[in-house]
Amino acid sequence: MVAVFALLLLTILPRMIAQDAAIVPRVKPPAADDAESILDRRADLRIDTTEVRIPVSVTHQQSGKVVTGLDIANFELFEDKVKQEILSMTSEDAPVSVGVVFDASGSMGSKLSKSRQAVAQFVRTANPLDEFFLVQFNDRPALTVPFTAETEDILNRLAFVQSKGATALLDGVYMAMNQMKKARNARKAILIISDGGDNSSRYTESEVKNAVREADVQIYAIGIFEPGGMAGTTEERSGPGLLSELSEQTGGRHFAIQNLGELPDVAEKIGLELRNEYVLGYRPKNKTRDGRYRKVEVKLVKVDKLPKLKSRARGGYYAPAQ
Repeated sequence: MVAVFALLLLTILPRMIAQDAAIVPRVKPPAADDAESILDRRADLRIDTTEVRIPVSVTHQQSGKVVTGLDIANFELFEDKVKQEILSMTSEDAPVSVGVVFDASGSMGSKLSKSRQAVAQFVRTANPLDEFFLVQFNDRPALTVPFTAETEDILNRLAFVQSKGATALLDGVYMAMNQMKKARNARKAILIISDGGDNSSRYTESEVKNAVREADVQIYAIGIFEPGGMAGTTEERSGPGLLSELSEQTGGRHFAIQNLGELPDVAEKIGLELRNEYVLGYRPKNKTRDGRYRKVEVKLVKVDKLPKLKSRARGGYYAPAQ
């Protein structure tokens, strides 16, 4: 009986194995021409469906107050001087990922209290879904609070900040840009509070400007400077220009102040501006995947009956590479 059963197994088992193997048929690999055409179609599809989104803030030129209530017809958008069709516009208070870059160098001693108040005023405008992180810097930058939805974590940490050392502003911004890669929100912004130029960074001004240019992050800066702007070292005198360049190319703003009492109000103004932006969406007419920088310009139109207005938008973006 055992011999008969063994004989049956030897007869049936190969057939079972052959049947199981046949369940997963071999797929014929595509020819070289077919593979190339598939890749081309995928690339074209990605280009055709890519929508570039440009945040735009609009303020009264005289008062600096935020202007809301504009329509899509009030904007014209150009990419490399070619007019684009604006397909969408949103103006709701969408969640933002925000990095606070806080100067804790030795020269900030008498300015720390008001600077803390400025951050507190800024986070009071927060959306419940916003997230924040804190980078402090003096001789070197340090990520002292990683991303959190609890604004109290930021304020509690700042309560223990002491001023000392030199000013590694560029390193602080560079660290914040890297941390922003972990952001969960599509909209991203950095708030810098500092009282002077850089005198201690390892990264160069050129390296940081390139990083800022490549990132989809708006930068707002509050610069605290001596009256007349002539006091201090060469680096400190260059501070206003550095903060202006970093912020303006991202569509943000630099506020240079001399009166510490203005700090909280300016921070609140930044918070309100950031949360009352228009986001314009368009599909570029230039579909070339060349990885090149595309300049973007936004113009206001059909606003003749309103006071003189000013718009701010990101200066451009890098096209996807092939």
